[in-house]
Amino acid sequence: MTNVTSAVTEAFGQASAAGRAALVGYLPAGFPSVDGAIEAALAMAQAGADIIEVGLPYSDPLMDGPVIAEAVHRALAAGTRVADVLRTVEAVAAAGVPVLVMTYWNPIDRYGVRAFARDLAAAGGSGLITPDLTVEEAGPWLDASAEHDLDRVFLVAPSSTDQRMATITRDCRGFVYAASLMGITGTRDAVSGDASGLVKRVREHTDLPVAVGLGVSNGAQAAQVAAFADGVIVGSAFVRRLLDDQGVAAIRELTSELAAGVRRLAP
Repeated sequence: MTNVTSAVTEAFGQASAAGRAALVGYLPAGFPSVDGAIEAALAMAQAGADIIEVGLPYSDPLMDGPVIAEAVHRALAAGTRVADVLRTVEAVAAAGVPVLVMTYWNPIDRYGVRAFARDLAAAGGSGLITPDLTVEEAGPWLDASAEHDLDRVFLVAPSSTDQRMATITRDCRGFVYAASLMGITGTRDAVSGDASGLVKRVREHTDLPVAVGLGVSNGAQAAQVAAFADGVIVGSAFVRRLLDDQGVAAIRELTSELAAGVRRLAP
């Protein structure tokens, strides 16, 4: 088992040293506008998010639930492009917070894998989270990410076999994304009972941090996940506040609540 240090793993390490889980927040670029998304992401960072995921809007978001899908649709309708995503990454990275791009693979393939890796690194980005890219098809990305020292975060699910988990985690760098629920993204009333067991299984195959995503929407749930995971990933709950026109103040407030949640077990 290996653990390659990056800005992302350092953020997880700092959280662990403080006796808590890391808080990972997601927002799509371009919503409610390019500048609005940047302002929201910076507010999230200032209020306690350890790592930021910037979503690259895509027209066929297979894994996204209705909340994120609607925000992404609006971002695309407003003309959001890859250059806007990179500008968002640059602004957040400049604030001193590790930032990853969450993206389906087709936009990267069309842009050019090596070109995107180059431009992401130039913007200060830490790497990619790629929900629909299998490790068997990831050769060009593995090469490009190694060339530009970028993290590659793949997903594991409750349905992943031990053999599959070993294969996936071997090519991860940064952290492992544990999708605790089968299906699309979205907030849930309760944390999946599969989540704790899934994290335990992943840790049998890697020393990388394991972060749990899909479903967390409040501080109590964040504390529950923080009790067994290295990181808590929150997306839909943030996007819902922007869809409801609650603005950046609501993003800051929710981030503070979640940040307090992941700290409840801290001494």
